[in-house]
Amino acid sequence: MKTAVVLFNLGGPDSKEAIEPFLMNFFTDKNIIDLPYPLRWFVAKMISKRRSKREAGDSYAFLGDRSPLLENTAKQAALLENELSKSGEFKVFVSMRYWHPMAKEVVAQVKKWGADRIVLVPLYPQFSTTTTKSSFETWQKEADKQGLNIATRKICCYPTDHFYTESSARKILDVYKKAQLENEGKAPRILFSAHGLPEKIIEAGDPYQWQCEQSAQEIIKATGLQDVDWQICYQSRVGPLRWIEPSTEEALEKAAHDAVPVVIYPHAFTQEHVETLVEIDIEYREFAKEKGLTAFYKVDTLGDDKSFVAGLSNTILALGDDNSTAPVSGQRLCPAGYRKCPCGV
Repeated sequence: MKTAVVLFNLGGPDSKEAIEPFLMNFFTDKNIIDLPYPLRWFVAKMISKRRSKREAGDSYAFLGDRSPLLENTAKQAALLENELSKSGEFKVFVSMRYWHPMAKEVVAQVKKWGADRIVLVPLYPQFSTTTTKSSFETWQKEADKQGLNIATRKICCYPTDHFYTESSARKILDVYKKAQLENEGKAPRILFSAHGLPEKIIEAGDPYQWQCEQSAQEIIKATGLQDVDWQICYQSRVGPLRWIEPSTEEALEKAAHDAVPVVIYPHAFTQEHVETLVEIDIEYREFAKEKGLTAFYKVDTLGDDKSFVAGLSNTILALGDDNSTAPVSGQRLCPAGYRKCPCGV
């Protein structure tokens, strides 16, 4: 049996000229801006034009006017394919949501390869309507359009699965010990910084915030640290809407006030990109310094971590041949109140 594994990620511009159309693709997604299409298009055009010349343009300038996300995800895909191929005929594809290669291109590649079965794997550990749901919808639309009608298992999330939490814990521990050693034995505060969302999305039943909290708790358990000081916070806040709190800036300001070293881990991202390399490692580091916090340590994302990739491979191999949309376990994780959970009630 030929199994196609498709890794979903956000995508990112591959040139300076691509920044604005990438942002336009992002903001015209109805899962991002919930407005009727003509109005959504005009709002998206206004935002993407402004941001491409200001905030986003400046951020990508630090990275040579291009995102490293595709290159990093391709490395991860190659390692995963190597692991999976030890146990059968597998091919791993990368599908980006807002820039190439997008679903239209990748569906065609999977169909040409002649897959008998597909496993869709979001590189977002926590489910959200703004990320995984959007990717699933776009994939299904293109699959229907191109006549790719074969068994497809959709992994919706893995916020507390061991291959994710234990790999994360190991990376945190390495940096935690370094921070403690360099600060006269003073225990750092671990900040779990996830991408924020407007409160109204969570209030509508999106389980993302709850899953981010569960992830942080399980990762802390996996570190084996006792009485550890930790907090979850949310980054990338934009626009006038009220966003989930606390913000990463607020968490850093509090750490500065408390005079504790900070170890910051972007646990909702599995690859380095503009929000980790620039927003956290440059902008938040500078913000912390301005507040008097110089003991600032960033933990790298999982990326091509061998234990993470091996764990993901074992997880995929253990899946059944059903067509379900569910966590790895096949059982719903979210409490009943989260009506946007893709697993049903």
